[in-house]
Amino acid sequence: MPTGLPLLSARSRFSEVATSALGGLLGGLAGAVLVIGVTEVLKAMLALVSRQNTWVLIVVPLLGLGVSVLVLYGFGLSGAAQTGLPQAATPPQRSRWARTWRAFPPGLARSDITADLVTFAGEENRFPWRLAPIRLVAIAATVGLGAPMGTEAPAAYLGVAVGAALGDRGCWWRRLLRPAAVAGGAAGVAALMGIAPVGTAFILEMGRRRNAPLSAGRVTAALVGGIVGWLMNVALGVDLIRLVVPKENPHSFAQAVIAALFIGVLSGSITSLTGAAIYRAKAWEANPRTRLALGGLALGIAAVTLVLIAGPSAAVGPGGGAIIWVENTHPAVHTVLAVALLRAVATTAAGATGGCGGVFVPFLAVGDLAGRVFAPGLGLSGDLAGSAGAASGIAGGYRLPFTAVALVLGQGGPHLATLTCLAAVAVATLAGAGARSALGYFCRIAHAPPIDERVHQL
Repeated sequence: MPTGLPLLSARSRFSEVATSALGGLLGGLAGAVLVIGVTEVLKAMLALVSRQNTWVLIVVPLLGLGVSVLVLYGFGLSGAAQTGLPQAATPPQRSRWARTWRAFPPGLARSDITADLVTFAGEENRFPWRLAPIRLVAIAATVGLGAPMGTEAPAAYLGVAVGAALGDRGCWWRRLLRPAAVAGGAAGVAALMGIAPVGTAFILEMGRRRNAPLSAGRVTAALVGGIVGWLMNVALGVDLIRLVVPKENPHSFAQAVIAALFIGVLSGSITSLTGAAIYRAKAWEANPRTRLALGGLALGIAAVTLVLIAGPSAAVGPGGGAIIWVENTHPAVHTVLAVALLRAVATTAAGATGGCGGVFVPFLAVGDLAGRVFAPGLGLSGDLAGSAGAASGIAGGYRLPFTAVALVLGQGGPHLATLTCLAAVAVATLAGAGARSALGYFCRIAHAPPIDERVHQL
């Protein structure tokens, strides 16, 4: 009898891996196709907005945020509306079915799509995929019309949602639900970034915030999803996001160490504090109209200031325009730092307003700009400083150090430049944790509510 137990365990493990691989393949394909299609539409919308006059670049993102709030809080319903009704007032079956596509749980920040990724990590069978269509409209209004939010959270969210929907088709299909959802999220991010390990690391690292186990099945699904998303990116020849790749090595090992230290500390600290501010902005319990008015005002002021000190391209979108601006104009160091801080303020304001998007790409931009602050003084090339800063922004601000490592290794570059970026990621991880600890200390002194970012995410 004892000899049969290892054999049974091996068969069970093989069955788990095989089921996860199949579910990962189906969910990855569906997630990658949906994300690529949606992202191409968002890029086309953003390109159209970017060609307009300056006043349009300032006004249209505010209108987009207004549409997002209207869709989520006007057309969307509270789940409480479905309970406590007398039997006679119970809506018909068809009406109840329609409500499930727009009824949000009470107290939920309806624009916070990343929170769903974390809350249901390991429990993807409960993922509220029916809310994806209404949120997709809010995503298009927010990101497509130029608000300073990114596409990575929508990519992961839509990938998980389509994977969960695919597996929610019946008793047999439900065995594929969890791996299909995990792979869909990994494939969505991998298709967006064009780097397979980034999608895999992102979905697994986000799940660990909810203590989702790194089981053989879950890791298999994430690996399959990442590979499928990357293959779809290559096969379709899509260019969904622009990454700054270092082309030159530091001139010496000492220069590399100093660059990693300075860039990691500044980029990690700025994005870490920005992440905490965005969390508080999203968790702010206020009337949607109040959030829209005050958040929109802050975003408008930040956008106008960016236009005045940098240019229209630096004020619109998730941050790619700001990187192109700094590469083409070579501005003064203090101007670059000001633009980085203003971009952080703009993304925080968009989150407070009710924008439905991600902060991964904005953190790439803020970190890139912060890294370039040191390029002239340290004699670094702009692409190396920007690349190290961008990876530091993900490690310090989004608290995804392994995803940042996957990003650095996946994008490539000269060997010493890659090591510099990896060292900056390590420094940024520590600097970000230190900045959050300092902020938590001051919050305790001020008797502010504690920050629990395991549940309420960026």
